[in-house]
Amino acid sequence: MSAERRWRVLIGSRSFGQADPSHIRQLEEAGCEVVPNSLGRAYREEELLELLPEMDAIITGTDELTARVIEAAGRLRTIAKHGVGLDNIDLEAARRRGIVVTATPGAIHDSVADLTMGLIIAVARQIVPAHNSTVAGEWRNFVGLELRDKTLGIIGLGRIGKGVCLRALPFGMRVVAYDLYPDEEFARAHGVRFVGLEELLATSDVVTLHASAGNDGRLLGRREIGLMKPGAIFINTSRGKLVDEGALCEALAVGRLAGAGLDVFEEEPPRGPLLELPNVVLTPHIAGQTREGMIRMGEMTVQNCLRALRGEEPLYRVV
Repeated sequence: MSAERRWRVLIGSRSFGQADPSHIRQLEEAGCEVVPNSLGRAYREEELLELLPEMDAIITGTDELTARVIEAAGRLRTIAKHGVGLDNIDLEAARRRGIVVTATPGAIHDSVADLTMGLIIAVARQIVPAHNSTVAGEWRNFVGLELRDKTLGIIGLGRIGKGVCLRALPFGMRVVAYDLYPDEEFARAHGVRFVGLEELLATSDVVTLHASAGNDGRLLGRREIGLMKPGAIFINTSRGKLVDEGALCEALAVGRLAGAGLDVFEEEPPRGPLLELPNVVLTPHIAGQTREGMIRMGEMTVQNCLRALRGEEPLYRVV
């Protein structure tokens, strides 16, 4: 028998409950009226201005939780992020309103690290063009790159960056890293050398990005991309807006960079010249989309949401 409905919870995240429908049931059994996302996409600002004032909580993916939306949602008590990226939430507006904001760090770091390593291999060995050529009835040679003795530069050696490091080392790669808060103990244990960002870009055969957005939202602009080692491979499974996509496209188009593997983009879905380049592997923001990772993330999201609604401390609180 369902519990008496005490709270209304809007589901913004399209993937919440897909890997394990019991996450929806847990909310309902705890007394939540769950309002599903029927649009098949993230909610836009105007839609949330209409919906959110009647909600006690939202489980969000990339919905436009602007200051305007948050200020208008007088009943809202918690924003439970189904993931870790907080770019879509005006945290200061939530803080002013006393709204609890939660996230799920650690739930999908293995999933993201797996895809990152897969993109590195796919680009280095030209797997996608080789597949397309074979399907087209051709039988061509594709000369790729070995990973052994190559230098992997990891920008952001947090949970995901460390996971990528641990996957790359058995391939015989050397690892350098740039991080504002370096974990020296991890570095000593695994032979990682911390360097400045410019040195990392200039010396790495593969650069992979696992950092959060800076104050201006961009970490690798035209200048930084110009510093990268000629023939390098660039991987981004972090945030699209961290990179000047136009400058990256130019470097790839003229062959200054050998290739790129991208799971995130400045605009999603991506448009423009990036889609026409033969030396890129593009995926639709699926780095965290594994069954195991989604189950962990869903469970953490449910617990965060319910604890916040009950006035308890969430598993991971941002605001």
